Amino acid sequence: MTFERLEKNISDNIYEAQLKLGYDNRPMSLNYTNATLCHLIGKDYTTDEMAEILEKFAEEMTKKLGKIAFHSIKDGFCITIPAEGTAYVHTQSREHEFMAKLVETVRCHADTEKVLAVFKEASENTSITELNNEEFRYLIYFPDKKPDEYYYCVSEEEEIDGSIHASYHRFIREDYEELGF
Repeated sequence: MTFERLEKNISDNIYEAQLKLGYDNRPMSLNYTNATLCHLIGKDYTTDEMAEILEKFAEEMTKKLGKIAFHSIKDGFCITIPAEGTAYVHTQSREHEFMAKLVETVRCHADTEKVLAVFKEASENTSITELNNEEFRYLIYFPDKKPDEYYYCVSEEEEIDGSIHASYHRFIREDYEELGF
């Protein structure tokens, strides 16, 4: 069992939130389903077993992220990273240019082509699949996992002025596959 992927996912989620909302030196809580935690850890555990695993994770991460707290929620856990942990992520994540550019592009109410361009600029090895289902128009990911391992689902909304605004949802591969889009 390794905690590397869970640690990275927590850090990536904190960093994304800081890009969207701004950094404010506060604790941050993230909700995870038990299934997602199992995917990130690489082994299936019951909810009770996962509580024990999260105790070990919290203990292992104390030097980097501070005293992590967690509590059970429906079908999963709420993990709270203290202010010292969010500060650590803030100082360590500044070089993630792709995510910063994606968030800024979406924040500016960009159309789908501008959002797709951010992915294409990040890597020549970008997989873009048109889904056109009820939820999303595109699935985008990087097969070589550079700059990251996530699956992005891009949706489009029509604005009041008739323009199209693109947004995204980010998933780990296993969660995306289980959702069955």
